[in-house]
Amino acid sequence: MHIFRTGSEFQQRARGSGFTLIEVLVALAIIAIALMAALRAAGQGTNNVGELRARLLAGWVAENLLAEHRARRDWLPLGMQRGTGHEGGLDFAWREEVIATPNPSFRRVDVRVFATVEESHSLAHLAGFVVNSPGSAR
Repeated sequence: MHIFRTGSEFQQRARGSGFTLIEVLVALAIIAIALMAALRAAGQGTNNVGELRARLLAGWVAENLLAEHRARRDWLPLGMQRGTGHEGGLDFAWREEVIATPNPSFRRVDVRVFATVEESHSLAHLAGFVVNSPGSAR
């Protein structure tokens, strides 16, 4: 049993099953909006990478400063010190504040690292302690 269709039946069927021009344009507009949103999110992610890298390197500057004090067994004077550091091709300004503790053999060291000398935006903060050993004369 064969069913034969005429050419006009195929044309009517083809017209009814396709998309109209307006439907295609609406679909393209939706796709364009979605792609623009994805592109914007990707762009923001790339901007954040620079900030995260600077924060990581600033943390290393703070850790290095505290590690140097511990390695040299520095007994730091109370007060504030400022300086600069270089890590990963970037320059940083740091500020350390040495604070007395209830135990006279310990001093707290708060290190803050900034991207510029203006100290407006802290990238890293590290608190640590230095010890005055009983056997050392300081």
